[in-house]
Amino acid sequence: MQKQGCPFGTHRVISPLGVLPQPAWKIDNSMSLYDNEILVDVLRLNIDSASFTEIKKRANYDDAAIRRIILDLVAERGKHHNPHTGSGGMFIGQVSAIGEKLQGKIDLVPGDRIASLVSLSLTPLAISEIIEVRQEIDQVAIRGQAILFATGIYAKLPTDMSEALALAVLDVAGAPAQTAKLVRPGDRVLVIGGGGKSGLLCLHEAKKRAGITGQVISLNPSATACERVRELGLADTILQADATNALLVLEAVEKATEGKMCDLVINCVNVPGTEMSAILATRDGGTIYFFSMATSFTAAALGAEGVGKDVQMIVGNGYTKDHAAISMQVLRENDKLRELFQQLYAR
Repeated sequence: MQKQGCPFGTHRVISPLGVLPQPAWKIDNSMSLYDNEILVDVLRLNIDSASFTEIKKRANYDDAAIRRIILDLVAERGKHHNPHTGSGGMFIGQVSAIGEKLQGKIDLVPGDRIASLVSLSLTPLAISEIIEVRQEIDQVAIRGQAILFATGIYAKLPTDMSEALALAVLDVAGAPAQTAKLVRPGDRVLVIGGGGKSGLLCLHEAKKRAGITGQVISLNPSATACERVRELGLADTILQADATNALLVLEAVEKATEGKMCDLVINCVNVPGTEMSAILATRDGGTIYFFSMATSFTAAALGAEGVGKDVQMIVGNGYTKDHAAISMQVLRENDKLRELFQQLYAR
């Protein structure tokens, strides 16, 4: 008979006791199954963009050094939870075993291939080997195992796209799904980091929801990213600017909106220091959705207060209802965007 576990996974917490697995410093990553857990043979990790960017810089972009950092991190903490960014990522794998308490109560059987939709920062993970590092797409192929708790959400991998492509999309599924909820017809919407993976999906949803009476603006630091958005036709206005320069962004958005500023700003960047750009670009009474895990919510709260901005700020919750289905549907609706994702993230 298997040991009984807490639905939230607190039975795996080693230190400090009394907290949930995500904020815990160390969790138990032994793969002996509790009665309410799912054991998965992991094939690939998609590291959170902010986390992998930090790891790559720390490793001086050397594959061997990246391997060591990831292996040491998981060995130390029992999970992939980058202490410098606080973020993790997600995985794809094949179900190996299902705890006694869950058998017949969930839509999984051993052999099903799934993507985790909960962060690696709370997921017990054991890595026996890192097979390949893909710096350009924030992914590593591994041999290892992971545990999903009873409250852990997942998605069966779709049959109409490759696993690598599905992983790239599901990793940021919360962003386009939240965009779909937040954008209203006629809204002026700014996507900071619109040329990246989550930003492109958000632009598609923003264009669809804002309609012909709205204005969708994409802001990126590089000409390449701006041209990518232009070729896809995902924005009405494309701005090239450094999002860490708040006054430069303010000036560009003021000009683009004729001083009206934006009803909604979606921040998708993977570097710190962009909070004030999002705040200054938003009209009084507007909304900012900070999807980026590089966000300092202290800086955002105090920064808005400091410039007298009355704006609603939403924490980038990676989950919203039906987010996996919404994000997958974006690629099914937009052939050009799907082709680009295939080229960039699923080679």
